[in-house]
Amino acid sequence: MRGRIVIDLFTTLDGVAQAPGGPDEDTSGGFPFGGWQAPFEDAVIGEDVGSGIRRMDALLLGRRTYDIFAGYWPHHTDGPEGFIGRHFDAIPKYVATRAGVDPEWAGTSVLTGSDAEVAAAVDALRDRHAEVHVIGSVDFSQTLLRTRLYDELKLWVHPVVLGRGKKVFPDGAAPARLRLIAPAVSGPTGTLLLRYAPDGDVVTGDMT
Repeated sequence: MRGRIVIDLFTTLDGVAQAPGGPDEDTSGGFPFGGWQAPFEDAVIGEDVGSGIRRMDALLLGRRTYDIFAGYWPHHTDGPEGFIGRHFDAIPKYVATRAGVDPEWAGTSVLTGSDAEVAAAVDALRDRHAEVHVIGSVDFSQTLLRTRLYDELKLWVHPVVLGRGKKVFPDGAAPARLRLIAPAVSGPTGTLLLRYAPDGDVVTGDMT
């Protein structure tokens, strides 16, 4: 049985997934709201995030998020979030990039080449791992969503509207249906966890 590719994204009500963690995470496009997730500390959502980290046996990231993680997690293997750093250190890590990269984070493999070659390499991870997680990496995640090269999309939707920034599904996103695969989970801050699987092409009808 093949493994699964799970996309984990923190989003706003208007679908923005850019730079939830900090002001300097991704300032492209003049984005002024880096760190918008910080006020929504939520034990329910935090427990789900931790559970997902414990289950994953491989980490797949886009280049920007990889650079952020590689610069942070190897130096944070103690303290309250130490289990995250230790687990990330222990599992294989893959970075998808059009440009070459010389990874310094131990256990990293680079997936590069044409779009078709990277897609084939990503798909092959299902034969090597039980549960591969893509965290953040909104540009790369959009590619996986467009090509339906994923098995589950997890959205933590926060009760805030930003009005600008990179969206999970921007204008021009590939039409597709998604299927809810678990009841929504709500935390005390009003953040919702929504879990979807791809469900084929868009079907239209007539409501009149």
